[in-house]
Amino acid sequence: MLNRILSNDLPRSRWLAVLLAVLVLGLAFTPFVFPGVKALNVAAKVLVFIVLVASFDLLLGYTGIVSFAHTMFFGIGAYGIAIATTRLGATWEALAVGVVAALVLSLLLAWLIGLFSLRVRAIFFAMITLAVASAFLTLASQLHEFTGGEDGLSFKVPAILSPSYEFSEEPFLGVMLDGRLLSYYVLFVTATVLFLALLRIVNSPFGRVLQAIRENEFRAEAIGYRVVVYRTISSILSALFATLAGAMLALWLRYNGPDTSLSFEIMMDVLLIVVIGGMGTLYGAIVGAVLFLIAQSYLQDLLRIGSEAASSLPWLSSLLSPDRWLLWLGLLFVLSVYYFPTGVVGRLRAAALGDKA
Repeated sequence: MLNRILSNDLPRSRWLAVLLAVLVLGLAFTPFVFPGVKALNVAAKVLVFIVLVASFDLLLGYTGIVSFAHTMFFGIGAYGIAIATTRLGATWEALAVGVVAALVLSLLLAWLIGLFSLRVRAIFFAMITLAVASAFLTLASQLHEFTGGEDGLSFKVPAILSPSYEFSEEPFLGVMLDGRLLSYYVLFVTATVLFLALLRIVNSPFGRVLQAIRENEFRAEAIGYRVVVYRTISSILSALFATLAGAMLALWLRYNGPDTSLSFEIMMDVLLIVVIGGMGTLYGAIVGAVLFLIAQSYLQDLLRIGSEAASSLPWLSSLLSPDRWLLWLGLLFVLSVYYFPTGVVGRLRAAALGDKA
């Protein structure tokens, strides 16, 4: 049964299976195990990034396409929800209209980019997508009437998803059963369904062709596969999943702006998570997103504790200053790449094969 759910793509490592089980169960029970607003926000962001990173891995890890326009589709999904609910009200119909409109726009843009760009060499395609993403960011910042400009858009969601909506006056296991909790589990179920759908895609005959194109596109073309068609379809699918991830983010934050979903920093975070987790594995999206976002969210707190503990040594206290968190985050990334060149998932799978040998 589990094999069928995972599309015959089992972890293939006992330690990886345990790690994934711990992470998934941790996300499932975060509201009860890790109470507090910050922990819930971090877990919700992890769920969003699992979908976003997995969709990018479909493009980079499985097809071998380097694109810098991925956050553009992420932003389209977020703006679809924001604009629709701002203009049509806080209704389920508005959410549906926003998601569908965003998916249609993303499909058209991904098709156009693929049609005109995927025939060129990889570096030129990457530069084209970077230019398109930059243009879209500028457009979103200037169309104040529709997008709110630099200030972004704050909006309301259906009442049942708002924190003020309470299902019970009494807490359950110390947690209030309110709309915020329901919103989190809507994200959790959505992320699970989308991740399993991506897992099914990469393990289908279509996914096998994508991997063949990644390994040697000339050989794939020689045996009869239309490489441009497959790469275009891969780009479209990746864009649609990224759009849904953006809609998830907007639904949780009830706000969207250029820096929230379209910034180049998000694209860099996605690339880092893919490398940390393991390129071309999909499971790496889960591992990488959890590790990176927890480090990003709690590293300053840990450094603050360390700096206070080392107050008797001024040089060490200064080195552990929370203001230097980016330095330590960069150091952690360098170490992870050095010791896990194929990512955490790749390293654990290789270790499992070595043990069998």
